[in-house]
Amino acid sequence: MKIGEPHNRENHHDSRATEQIAHEAANFIRQEAGPESLITVTRAILGSHGDRATVFVSVFPEEKTQSALFFLELNRQGFSEHLKTHTRLKPLPRITFMPDNGEKSRQRLDEIGHTGI
Repeated sequence: MKIGEPHNRENHHDSRATEQIAHEAANFIRQEAGPESLITVTRAILGSHGDRATVFVSVFPEEKTQSALFFLELNRQGFSEHLKTHTRLKPLPRITFMPDNGEKSRQRLDEIGHTGI
């Protein structure tokens, strides 16, 4: 066994877990959210112990971000139930939804690049 091999497995496991969480969050939001805004899951990160996860979202139109986050917070338990039935994650992490400000910055840089400012 090589030094660091168990750590690599943990990273692979965490990577698969975050992919599953992000994928299932997108499915859940697509099924549950109304037409008032477009909520897009951009990524998920898993806490160091696997007991917490943060799902980052972008919202369009941007002024609907707070109401979208409020909707997600109200439906957090429903999403946890969704995760329980659609994944084999153990332990099931406590989910927090956050706006993806990095995505907003990237979009702004794209705008600047296209306009030549």
